[in-house]
Amino acid sequence: MSARRVRIGIDTGGTFTDVVAVDEETGRTTTTKTPSTPADPAEGFLNGVRKVLEMMELSGDAITAVSHGTTVATNQLLEGKLDRIGFITTEGYESVLEIARQSVPDGYGNSYFWVKPPRIVPADLVRTVRGRLDHTGEEVRPFSEDDARAAARFFRDAGISTLGVCFLHAYADDAHERLMLAVLREEHPGCVVSLSSQVLREYREYERSVTTLVDAAVKPRVGAYVGNIRVRLDEIAPGVPFYVMKSNGGVLSAAEVVHQPITTMLSGPAAGALGAALIAGTAGFDRVLTCDGGGTSTDVTVVIDGEPTLTTEGSVGGYPSKIPMIDVVTVGAGGGSIAWLSPEGTLKVGPRSAGADPGPMCYPHGGDQPTVTDAHVALGRIPPHLLGGEIPLSVEAALDGLGRLGATLGLSLERTATGILEISAWNQANALRQVTVARGLDVRDFTLTTFGGSGSLLACRLMDILGLPRTLVPPNPGNVSAFGLLTVDVRNDYVQTVVSTHVDLDLARVGAVFADLEAQARTALDGEGFARPEQRMLRTADLRYVGQAFEVRVPVPDGDLGRAAAEEVAQAFHAAHRQLYGYDFATDPRQSLEWVNLRVSGIGPIRRPDLVALEPRGGGTDRAVTGARRVFFDAEHGTPSSGGGWMETPTYHRPDLGPGDVVVGPAIIEEFGSTVPVHPGFLTSVDAYGNLLLTKGPAR
Repeated sequence: MSARRVRIGIDTGGTFTDVVAVDEETGRTTTTKTPSTPADPAEGFLNGVRKVLEMMELSGDAITAVSHGTTVATNQLLEGKLDRIGFITTEGYESVLEIARQSVPDGYGNSYFWVKPPRIVPADLVRTVRGRLDHTGEEVRPFSEDDARAAARFFRDAGISTLGVCFLHAYADDAHERLMLAVLREEHPGCVVSLSSQVLREYREYERSVTTLVDAAVKPRVGAYVGNIRVRLDEIAPGVPFYVMKSNGGVLSAAEVVHQPITTMLSGPAAGALGAALIAGTAGFDRVLTCDGGGTSTDVTVVIDGEPTLTTEGSVGGYPSKIPMIDVVTVGAGGGSIAWLSPEGTLKVGPRSAGADPGPMCYPHGGDQPTVTDAHVALGRIPPHLLGGEIPLSVEAALDGLGRLGATLGLSLERTATGILEISAWNQANALRQVTVARGLDVRDFTLTTFGGSGSLLACRLMDILGLPRTLVPPNPGNVSAFGLLTVDVRNDYVQTVVSTHVDLDLARVGAVFADLEAQARTALDGEGFARPEQRMLRTADLRYVGQAFEVRVPVPDGDLGRAAAEEVAQAFHAAHRQLYGYDFATDPRQSLEWVNLRVSGIGPIRRPDLVALEPRGGGTDRAVTGARRVFFDAEHGTPSSGGGWMETPTYHRPDLGPGDVVVGPAIIEEFGSTVPVHPGFLTSVDAYGNLLLTKGPAR
C-alpha cells in the first residue's frame, strides 16, 4: 500500500483533459494535461489518471477520491445530437412545447425573419393522458389508466425508449406522475423515464417540460459514460469514491448522477469558477470576475464574497433549463476560434472552432483556416510549442494562413493578426459586461481572474477595455478547473412552489415545506456517507412583487420561521431588487409582495486542499529569464509612451519567479500549460502564493 494519499480532479475539455492531484498530507498539488479523446472521452480521463500517478510515482491504491467535470451532456445538447424522445403530458397541453413563451429573440421587430427552431420532441411523438390536478395539488379529474396504457404501448411499438413525463401542476402533487411511471414499468419495461416531479418541482409548465425532456435526452449517454469510467477506474483503483461535478457548484457520487444527468450541464465552468474563487479569496480578493479561456469558448462568471452567483434561468443551446446552476456566460472566443469573412466582407472570429481535431493551422495536423491561436503564434505572443514542447507549433503555417486572409482584407499580416485578437478581446469583454453591468454591478470594482489554456493571453487588453484595476493569474492556470473539482462539497438542491402573498403567508405551511425539503436533503446526504452533524442546510426563497413575471432569490434564516424572520426575508428581497434593477417598493404599501418558491440546498462538506505559500527566492528576476524573442505589440492599445510594433521581448520561466518579484512589460511569462503576455505599460508582481498580479505600470 502507498503511504501517501492523494485526491485527483479531472476536467475534460474540448482540446485537453486537465488533471490535478493534491497530496492530502502536505496540501501540495501536481498538475498535468493530456489530449482529450472526443471519440471516447473516458480514454482521455483514464490516461490523465495514469499520467499523474506516474509523475508522482504512486499506484492506484494511493487515490482516496476522484472528482470529474464533464461536458458530455453539454456537448450533446449544443450539437443537437439527441435521440428520438417521447413526451407524455396532460390532455389539452400537447402544444406546450410549440407555444413555449411566445417570445421572439431580439424583440418583435425580428418576428418577420426569425424561424422557430425545431422543438425537442416533434408533435407526432407527444401523447396525452386525461386527468387533472389544480395548483394546490387537489384532483380535479381522475387519472385515466386507459390513456396511460395506450401511450405506453404506442411508444413501445414505435421503438421510443426515452420518455419525459410532465403533467399539469405535478409540482404540487406527483400522484398522477407516479401512476404513469407504474404503467410504463409494466407496459414498456426497460425504457428510460424522467418525471417532472423528480427533475424540477417548480411551476411554469413550459420550462418544467423542457427541463424534464432534456434530462431524459441526456440520461442514456451520461449513464453509459459515467458507468464506463466507473468500470475502467476500478481497474486502476478498485472501489475508489468517484464524484461528478454539478452545475450548482457541488459534486455528487457517480452512482447518483446517472439519476440526475441534467445537473451535470456546465459542470466544467462551474468547477473553474469555484477554483478561481478559492484562489482569489486566499489572495485577498472577494469581488472577482472569472475568465476561463479554452480551445473552443470562454466562460465568465462573477464571484462576490467567495461565492459564484447562482441562477435558475440558464439554458444550454436552445433549451431552457431551470435547474440551479452557476451563472455562466459563454462566448465562442477560445484559442481555436476561427477567423472568417462574413458575406459582407467583414472579419469575424468564432463561434466556429477548429477544436482539438484538426486544431489551429499551426498544429502538427492543423486545419486550413486561421484561428486566434495562429494570431498569437504569428505575433510571438506564445512560444512555437505547447505543453512544454509536447506539441510543436508551425509558425510558418500560421503566417501563411494569416497572410492569405490579410490579402483578402487588404491588411498587413500584423494588422490581420491584431484585428483577430481585438475582436476576440471585445467578445470576451462583452461577456464580462453581461455578468456585471447587466446585473447592476460596476465592472471596475472587480479583480479579473484569468485561467484556462488561453484565458490569460488577452488579459492586458481586457483591463484596458473594461477599466479593470488588476488581473490575477493563478499558478498552472490551465488546470484551475481541475483544481476546482477538489474544492467543492457534495450538494443537492430541492425546490417546492408555494405561491402566497407576503401578508397572507401561512408560516406553519412554509415551515412544513422547508422541513420536508430538508428531510429529503438529509436522506440524500445520508446515502452519500455524511453523518448528520456534518450536514449543512441552506434555505432560500424566490420572491417578487405581485404582477411581476420573474423572481429574485434571497436567503431564509434557519430554525422556526416566525413573523420577524419572514419580514427579514422581505427586506432582503427589497435590497436585492434595488441592487438588480435600481428601485424597490419597500416603503410603498400599495405594492404587494409575493413568495413563489421555497428552496433547500443540502451540503456535505469535503476537505479542501490547502494553498501553500511559496518559499522566498534569492536574487532578482534574472534567474527566471530564459531568453528573448521578437513580439508584436499594437501601439494603439498601449499607453502613449509604450510605443509598439515588433519589440525584442524577454521571456521568463514562471516556476523560477518567486514571491515579491516584479516583471515590467514588455515581457512574456511562460509555464507548462499557459503563457502570459505582459504588454508595454503593464507590470506584474508575484504574491506569496505564486499568483501573478497584472496592473498598469511604467513602460520599460
